[in-house]
Amino acid sequence: MFKSIRWKFITIYFLLVFMAMVIIGVFLMQQFEQYHLGVVSDNLSSLANTVITSLKTIDWQNNPMEVEENIRSYEQMGMGITIIKNDSNFSIIFSTNPLYTKNSADTNATQFLESELILKALSGGPAEKDHIDEGNKLNSSKHMVVPIHDENNRIAGVIYLKSNLEDIYKTLEESKTIIMKATFLALFITIFLGYFIAKSITGPINDVTVKAAQMAKGDFEQIVEVRSDDEIGQLANMFNYLTARLKGVLQEVSSEKQKLDTIITYMADGIIAATKEGEILHVNPKAMEMLNIEEGQLAPRNFNEIFKPYDEEFEMDYLLEMSENQTGQRMLYVEDGVILEASYAPFINENGALGGIILLLQDVTSAQKLENMRKEFVANVSHELKTPLTTIKSYTETLLDGVLENTELATSFLQVVDGEAERMARLVRDLLQLSNLDYKKSNWNKKEVNLNEIIENSILKIDVSAKNKAQEIITHLQDEPVHIYADKDRIEQVILNILSNSIKYTPEGGRIIVDLIVDEGVVTLKIRDTGIGIPKEDIARIFERFYRVDKARSREMGGTGLGLSIAKQIIEAHEGTIEIFSEEGHGTEVHTKLPVTEITLQKEYNV
Repeated sequence: MFKSIRWKFITIYFLLVFMAMVIIGVFLMQQFEQYHLGVVSDNLSSLANTVITSLKTIDWQNNPMEVEENIRSYEQMGMGITIIKNDSNFSIIFSTNPLYTKNSADTNATQFLESELILKALSGGPAEKDHIDEGNKLNSSKHMVVPIHDENNRIAGVIYLKSNLEDIYKTLEESKTIIMKATFLALFITIFLGYFIAKSITGPINDVTVKAAQMAKGDFEQIVEVRSDDEIGQLANMFNYLTARLKGVLQEVSSEKQKLDTIITYMADGIIAATKEGEILHVNPKAMEMLNIEEGQLAPRNFNEIFKPYDEEFEMDYLLEMSENQTGQRMLYVEDGVILEASYAPFINENGALGGIILLLQDVTSAQKLENMRKEFVANVSHELKTPLTTIKSYTETLLDGVLENTELATSFLQVVDGEAERMARLVRDLLQLSNLDYKKSNWNKKEVNLNEIIENSILKIDVSAKNKAQEIITHLQDEPVHIYADKDRIEQVILNILSNSIKYTPEGGRIIVDLIVDEGVVTLKIRDTGIGIPKEDIARIFERFYRVDKARSREMGGTGLGLSIAKQIIEAHEGTIEIFSEEGHGTEVHTKLPVTEITLQKEYNV
């Protein structure tokens, strides 16, 4: 039933009215409640001021009977009045509730009333609080406490007022009932009217659907009756216009087919079309020239026989398996060193099933030779630059196509472009740094530094990344400073690289443990994590340039594949060593060893 657009219209109308009524009801109930609570608060405040004025005319602290005579006249329905003296026992002088003064000599106001409100009032200002019983709101009440000042403007006591909210919540419950009845009535009317409105819309659409079905069967003489000038009428007019245009298009298709045949025959690239069984459907003259096939030799041969001399795997079954969901390319090496690039893609027959393969042949002999020379130079960096450049290009083209008018979207695209540009800049910086390290051109600013401080600063810089993944960084550093002779920034770069890798490849909620051990003139920094680990066969190559264990994931996380190579060069330039121990699924541990200075060495031996 709900597949019909008619019932979808009714459902949408129903939900809109229902949501509107619910929102209005909730808003009104909240406003009613706030208004009535405000009225009660104003009444209590007014009553408090009146009682205070009356108490100033008597010695209320020492004459409870006189207090009672004055207060009784102000007692109102549903309100309780309690006078509390400001002494060490918070004594109750008078209360309209006899339970509070049953044993007046021992009565402490905090035993029965809100001590928090009493203390706030004794601090100098009025205080109030609503006690709302969520289980039964008829038992709710409002409490207000106002200080009483003596002639020296000191707080001599407080007036504690309590008002029952039963009448308010009875009124609110009745209001809810009225709103619910109104909601049900509105929903009933909505369904009734929605049915007829939807019917007036879906009727003409059904007519167009029937006519379209007839056209699908080949009857192009269908005309839809135009009943109105609205959008439905425009749809009917457009359907009639479509029918007329379709007749003209069929004639144009026939003409275009002839043009296409001419283009294929005289194009510079070879075209071959074959069924999935290998039967050749069409071959243009250029393809026959490229494959050295004479006109009379083509008829008895199928697809596999033509290409088997050049590539035994290049068969129809292989192409269909590889290209059923996507296109593909393959290089074919024919006679005299000629290289053909074969681009293939599937085509669909008139029954909607896979019909076979269309093959485009291009002579790329010269281009391939040049490409092989270029690959040797850019092999290690091309795959790193391809992704950011593609992203920058696509986003830039999108911006040029008109997205610049959308400021918010354009800003988002530019941020992506900026990020990808930074990624390439990071790669260039790493390559330049590696080049300087290789040719001993790096400028080292070595001096005596505290390794403890470098580690703490590194953890501080990367702590946000760890917290974003709910990871815990545990440190076990030395109590005394550990001095090494090193370039502080370069050593911090190494530590940040190791910590960053630990955070990247450790799941959320994992741990990263940093240990610093000084032994026999060497300080060992151990950083281990509870991450995914490194396969055994990859550990030996982990310091190679551009080597990644998980290439796709590493590139996605922003790595260049040069970090550990740079780290090793830096540590070795400081006469140290760096090693990695790991087991797949059980985390990774990195050991970095550096020589300590004479100061740290003397402290070690003195201990």
